[in-house]
Parts: sequence; C-alpha cells; structure tokens
Amino acid sequence: MQQTPTRLSMENPIKIVSYNVNGLRQRVSQFGSLSNLLNTFDADIICFQETKLRRQELTSDLVIADGYESFVSCTRTNNKGRIGYSGVATFCRVKSAFLSTEVALPVAAEEGFTGFIDRCRRKEGLEEFEKDELVKIDSEGRCVVTDHDHFVLFNLYGPRAAHDDTERIEFKMKFFKILQKRWDNLLHEGRRVFVVGDLNIAPTAMDRCDADPDFEKNEFRRWFRSMLVLSGGLFVDVFRAKHPDRREAYTCWSSSTGAEQFNFGSRIDHILCAGPCLHQEHNLQGHSFLSCHVKECDILTEYKRWKPGDTTRWKGGWGIKLEGSDHAPVYMSLEEIHDIPRHNTPPLSARYLPMIHGVQQTLVTFLTKRQGATQIQSSRISSSFSDGDATVKACSKSMKRSFDECSISHPSTSPSCSLTEVFDSAICKRDENSKDLTDENQGCPDTKMILQSQPTMLVPAEGTKKKPRKSRCSQLSLRSFFQKSPSLGTDAENSSTNASPSQAESNTSSYLNGSHAPGNKSSSPKHCQLNPNAGSQDHDKGNDGSIEREKTNVALLEWKRIQQLMKNSIPVCKGHKEPCVARIVKKPGPSFGRRFFVCSRAEGPVSNPEANCGYFKWASSKSQHK
Repeated sequence: MQQTPTRLSMENPIKIVSYNVNGLRQRVSQFGSLSNLLNTFDADIICFQETKLRRQELTSDLVIADGYESFVSCTRTNNKGRIGYSGVATFCRVKSAFLSTEVALPVAAEEGFTGFIDRCRRKEGLEEFEKDELVKIDSEGRCVVTDHDHFVLFNLYGPRAAHDDTERIEFKMKFFKILQKRWDNLLHEGRRVFVVGDLNIAPTAMDRCDADPDFEKNEFRRWFRSMLVLSGGLFVDVFRAKHPDRREAYTCWSSSTGAEQFNFGSRIDHILCAGPCLHQEHNLQGHSFLSCHVKECDILTEYKRWKPGDTTRWKGGWGIKLEGSDHAPVYMSLEEIHDIPRHNTPPLSARYLPMIHGVQQTLVTFLTKRQGATQIQSSRISSSFSDGDATVKACSKSMKRSFDECSISHPSTSPSCSLTEVFDSAICKRDENSKDLTDENQGCPDTKMILQSQPTMLVPAEGTKKKPRKSRCSQLSLRSFFQKSPSLGTDAENSSTNASPSQAESNTSSYLNGSHAPGNKSSSPKHCQLNPNAGSQDHDKGNDGSIEREKTNVALLEWKRIQQLMKNSIPVCKGHKEPCVARIVKKPGPSFGRRFFVCSRAEGPVSNPEANCGYFKWASSKSQHK
C-alpha cells in the first residue's frame, strides 16, 4: 500500500516591511538600539534603504541583533565626492541560524544583482552589457538579493536623477534596464520575484501631490507602468492593487519645505510581486499570488515624524525637533506560506563579516606609529620624579649642571643648547596625581616657569643648521601681551637689562640652588617674568579702561544697526503678511550661492490657505556689484 507523503511543514504567515531609514545610525540612536528598532515592526523580513554606511563603518551595533540575520550592501565609490550616500540592509527574523526550516531565513544571498560583487561572474541574461557597466551599477550599494526558496526578494534603493542631470538620468535608466533583465530571467525559470524598496519613482499622478498634466509622460514612470499587469507586464503593484482608489497615500515628504505637515508628498516606496501562487492548481482561473497569499499591504503612517497632535507650525524650520526618516514604511502580510527544507545561513550574512568581530586587521594597523608606549613611558618618568626619592633638590642640581655646560655668554654650537631642552632633559615635571610637596620641593616648578617664559634669551649659533626643538612654552600666547605686568623700579630694570650674561648665569644657578632670599623681590618668581611690552603697557595703563569701553560701545551700536538693517531688508509674504525666510541656491549654475526669500510656512496644497503661499523674491545683490 502506497503511503501518502507527509507535509513538509506547517503554514505560517509572513510579514515583509520596507523602510527608507535615511541613515541607519540615526534610526538606531532614535530607538535606543538596533533590536528596539527592528522589534517595533514585528516583521519577519525587514528591508532598509539609504543606510548611509560605508563598509568600514559596519559595526555590530548597527547590523547585528539577537534573533535576526542581516545582509548588507554598502557604497563602494565616492561619486561626486559623496561617501556612504546609499546602502541597503535586509534583516531576517529567525529562531535558528542553522538547520532551519523558516522561510524568513534565506537559502542564498548576494550583494548587488549583476554578479560581479560576490562572485565576479556575470549573471545569466546580462551578456549584452559590458563588465565595466555592470560593476559601476553595483558599486553604489543599492541592492541585496535574498532567495527564500518560495520567492526571490530584491531589496532596492533606486537612483535619483534630476531632470537636467543627463549623467544620472543615463545611469538610472541603465540601472533599471539591467535589473529588468535579471527579473525576466528569474521569471522565465519559473521563480517568484518580490521587489521592495524606495525606487524613487511615483508611477501615476495619483501618487504625487502636485502632478502636472505631463507628469505621467516621464520616461521612468512609463517604464514602471509597463512592467505592471495592467499594462501587459508581469508585476503587480501590491499597494495599489489592494487600495485602487485611495488618494493622498504618500510615503515620502520633503524635509526642507516641511511638506509632511500638510501631507504634501509622493508614493515612491513600493512592493511589487510577480509569479504564480503556491497552490498546485495555480493554473486554474482566479488563482494568483496576490489573491491567494497577499493578506494586506499598507503604509505605516505611525512612523511619520509629524503626528496629528503636533500643533507647532513649521515657520521655515521645525518649531519642534522631529525624529525619524522623511519616509514612511510600507508592509505586506502573506499567508499560507509553508516552511522549506532545512538550510543554514548564507555566507553573506553579517555574522561572517570580519570587520564586525575584528577577526582580520588591515595592513595600515601594522604601519601606523603607535603613541601608547611613548605616553606610558613619559607618564612613568613623570611619576618617578614625583616620588620621595627624586626630590626637587636633585632636579635643581641636574639643571645646574646643564647650565654649566651651556654657557650663556658664549652660546654653544650644539643644537641642544637651549633653555627648553635643558629643562626637558632634566624632566622636572610635577605629577598631577602626586601628593602635596614641601616648600623645598616647590622650587623646581616655579623655576621651570620662570625660565621657560624667557625663550628668546638663548639663540643658537649662526653655524647651527638644526632648528631648536619646539615645546609647549616656547612661544608666547596672545594673552601675554595684554596681561598687566608688575612695575619694576628703574634701578631694577637697568640692572636686569645691563646684567652681563655671566651674571645672569650665576643668578640663575643660585636661584636653582635655593640660595635666593625670600624677601628679595628682584629674585622672586613673580618679578623675574619678562614682558616685551611692559613699558608700553605701563605708559597706556590709564587709557586701557576707557579705550576698551569705547570699543565695546561702538561694536554694540554697530551690531544694533546691522540687526535693524537685516530686519528691514526681510520682505513680507503676500499670502500671510509674515516675514519670509532666507534661502541660498545650492545647485550648481549661474545662480549658485545667491540668496532669496520664500514664505516661511510649510509646503502644502494650493487650496489650503494655511500652507505656503508660494511667495518668492531674490535678495538684493547690490553688494555683489560694488
């Protein structure tokens, strides 16, 4: 008796979410962790676009989460100087990463869709394209493909191209042309294809807030509609199929104009599917994947930054800080999806990336000069001189010997003969963590301060070619020229100025030995500081206060005049009689860098009087022609 084969597994629902995060690092920070972000969707497969991560920036906190397997694609080029401007990531919620029968865990995965990123081998159906073309298409990190046995899932971030940027228009058209070849080849093999992500295309006028009569004539919109079943294609726009008459169903809003406040956006985030249903009798009339397995498809508007309860008006910039992406996620719920044969996590999983777990080091790390050992040695030397065994007296003796070897009256030709280097060789530094020193031990730091404040006393000989080594105290700061210098008597100045180099040497040595008298002001550390502008500062001492007050008053009056001038120059919009906001043209062209004024309110429908009235005025350019 022939036994009926047992069913492979139970049937489970599957939920797929697509979300342009506009920076994965920002969204992880917003939700506190990657796990918190993923868990909010309660989905089995989560596809992120515009992660804005380079491959060297991938860290475990951004791509590794408990209970998920992740597959990422990063930007591999710096087109127009931009780095990490795209990127996609697919997260699959699984109970086991090995010997799993879950549909969410893919049986295979690849970065890009041409075959040259992972295997350096052209995919079938792409023979007509040159290798350089295919490599360029996949170099921007815009696609991750995961094979879930029942279907092949494409996580896409479509290129954006301005209407006057011919280079990007050509790139975008070639991107979708090659992509369609890959889809056709898979469908020809009998596979089911799911396409999710931000395609940067609003297919019809119903999907755009301000569509003009020629809106649907755009070449990319025509291409998008040509793939749909309604136009003879093989794909189904799942959202529009489930909600054919819903208007103002947008997924993206301009953040620079505050358009989200009035739901003035476009629907450019899509979920497409093609292929037969999973039933054995799928050829029967009325059977399709959409009708048999798609339970729901909708927009997760709760992820919008602007909530209905927010009452603060935009006013040229958000009155309140709004966290989140400028896109809203879309999701699709599937049913009657049975499990698949046991399989393991594909090699592309982020768990195997060496930069995540630090398994592999780059060659640069072996060639980079390390500062740690030098700093540790320096700290040890400094701390050793702070101990009781190394007293300031010993430090003074070492500095005296150094001064004896370096005569001031006859400068040595040795390049190391400078005050700075003498003190550096003595290494007389006080450790910040050391205990309080006695009065005898406090002489060394003061001595160092006095002598280092006179860096110009010693000049290398003319024959010296090597420049003296610079130190932190070898150059006077700007503040030292404005500090109040202590008044010295005429006799003291003359004695200081006319002192011979030999006397200076003996005085310095005697001070280092601690033989100076405490009551002698001429030998006190405070009176040994030299100020090059001491004479001029004493002469202008009485006028400093009045000059500073006068300057302050003049600057204050000038600033008030500028503020009033700026206030009078800001025009008022005609629609609301409110002050406009200034903008600057950032697009390259003849008007690049020019300022203009627009209505300060958020962009919205023309029929809404609370929205932007459309006022525009160029700023005065008289100053540019002077």
